[in-house]
Amino acid sequence: MKQAPGTTWRLFVAIPMPEPARNEIIRVQSELQPLVPREVVRWTRPEQFHLTLRFLGDVPADAVETLKQAVKAVCSDASPLSLRAQGVGFFPNPRLPRVLWVGINDGENRLVDLQQRVEEAVHQFSPEPGEKQFRGHVTLARFKNPRPSDIRDLVARAQSLKTRSFGDWTAQEIEIMRSELSSSGARHTLLAACRLGTG
Repeated sequence: MKQAPGTTWRLFVAIPMPEPARNEIIRVQSELQPLVPREVVRWTRPEQFHLTLRFLGDVPADAVETLKQAVKAVCSDASPLSLRAQGVGFFPNPRLPRVLWVGINDGENRLVDLQQRVEEAVHQFSPEPGEKQFRGHVTLARFKNPRPSDIRDLVARAQSLKTRSFGDWTAQEIEIMRSELSSSGARHTLLAACRLGTG
């Protein structure tokens, strides 16, 4: 479909979550929700759980096909990854949290290597700066200026979940997703699924 000149799409590159791990993360999210006042937190909808490798922001629509080819080239040269969802934490820290997350890692640093290769392939398409230090995670919630008393119980519970595992799986593909913002939240649409190890 031909796009009007100047049209941009809000995009990100991510690894999808399998259903068993997603269900375990939904379970812990529901355990944590009663521990913090609703007005200071926005919980991520479960259908939007994913491991973001690179948030691209507004990409010219006429560059999307070239972007897909760049990501496919990285995937063709990378093998599937063994991943584990484990632990709950905060960015940047528990005292002044902006994000509540579940950690994702592979224990071999191959995930970090793959993320760096994706970064190199896609940074030319993005107006957004890349992450200085990538840490694999799924976002559970975002905070809106919480007071220490608002999050005391949540921080204590998160401490007890530091070693809890939410599932292991083999990641077989990377997805390019479009995010459309609205008053009811973001809606995500799959633009391309790139298989790992297809080269």
